[in-house]
Amino acid sequence: MDDDVSRVVATPAAISLIEKLVEEHGPVLFHQSGGCCDGSAPMCFPAGEFMVGNADVKLGVIAGAPFYMSESQFEYWQHTQLIIDCVPGNGGMFSLERPTGLRFLTRSRLFDDTESAWLDHHPVEHVQG
Repeated sequence: MDDDVSRVVATPAAISLIEKLVEEHGPVLFHQSGGCCDGSAPMCFPAGEFMVGNADVKLGVIAGAPFYMSESQFEYWQHTQLIIDCVPGNGGMFSLERPTGLRFLTRSRLFDDTESAWLDHHPVEHVQG
């Protein structure tokens, strides 16, 4: 396989919303919520206002925004590609898209055998705190 396999991608609708949020707030980042108050939604924050830590991994970049997840959650999701979309609704309480009337949503699909083999040789980036 010659092409890179992305662990996280975004739909055109999500990319458009990300671009609007960047215009309004400057650089942003995403962290995949692991549950609790905001369910399992991808959360969008101003880049300087959310601190990723040693327990996080970087899955990739969507529309110029880095996308992180906790390492423990990644253990469960490592065999799936995250597809970030947006739909009508309210975003997470602290996520930047909340006032837009849209919310980010994570969809997923399992990697095929060829993609999984490629990913075995290209581990995620661990955050150094």
